[in-house]
Amino acid sequence: MKVVDLFCGCGGLSLGFQQAGYNIVAAYDNWDAATDVYRLNFSHPVHKVDLMDVAKASSSIVQYAPEMIVGGPPCQDYSSAGGRDEEGGRAILTVRFAEIVASVRPEWFVMENVSNIMKYSKVFDAMQIFHEAGYGLSYHILNAALCGVPQRRKRFFMVGRLRATDGFLDEYLTRHLAEKEMTMRDYFGNSLGINAYYRHPRSYARRGVFSMDEPSPTVRGVNRPMPSGYKIHHNDPVKTLKGVRPLTTMERAEIQTFPSDYHWIGNKTSVEQMVGNAVPVRLATYVGNAINEYIIESEKDNTVQEKQKLAINIHRHIAI
Repeated sequence: MKVVDLFCGCGGLSLGFQQAGYNIVAAYDNWDAATDVYRLNFSHPVHKVDLMDVAKASSSIVQYAPEMIVGGPPCQDYSSAGGRDEEGGRAILTVRFAEIVASVRPEWFVMENVSNIMKYSKVFDAMQIFHEAGYGLSYHILNAALCGVPQRRKRFFMVGRLRATDGFLDEYLTRHLAEKEMTMRDYFGNSLGINAYYRHPRSYARRGVFSMDEPSPTVRGVNRPMPSGYKIHHNDPVKTLKGVRPLTTMERAEIQTFPSDYHWIGNKTSVEQMVGNAVPVRLATYVGNAINEYIIESEKDNTVQEKQKLAINIHRHIAI
């Protein structure tokens, strides 16, 4: 299936769907640092385009005749890490994504965003656009730690298909969730050489140390060193800070399940932000595989129905 990735960032969604067997034919973003990294890791074209311009973007995308459009419109205006200002400007990109999909009309689309997006009106504006364009919708909040990622990161996924009924994919999005969350040790083993690590808290009322025997907290777009005067929090899983360190940028990228040989360029601030904003690769693969399974089972059902219709017609013919 031919796929175009909008708001591609550094490529987590593209790589995940590629690993699920999809053919990514083009990508679009407006952030130079991200498109530079994307070009290093993929052979297909990546376009620097302002996706607020729906007509211009759509005319470019349609040349690839995509069967699916995937994308994660920037979510800072929805995020609990930000000011939650829906009118801040970037939230409207959720609507622009819907308008581009409705204009290009691929058979499928996948939209990814923060878990609390359903608290805001823009997603319902987008859903109305999708429905008016003829898409049935399924959506679910997935915990990445139940999808093969060593990180407790909850993300909203909406999948649409032309002429489908709402909820068509619901069962498939939850069918293969793990029974327990993946821990850092499950994923890395002892390769990091640590039993605990520091992740800077938003407030010192919260802990800053995490164990390798639990999932990582959500990887953020900043990575600060441990202050020299950090005092052990009562919820920290250690008695001493000996051996505790912050994770490196590349270790954080691997928590996002990018392969160790993924290529990164740019200044430290940009790379940290790209890593924090990325869709975990394995989470994207999980969603891609759910769609694959739905397609395979739908085709089997259609084949059975066709055989049943043929048998009925033959029986009628014989009876006549």
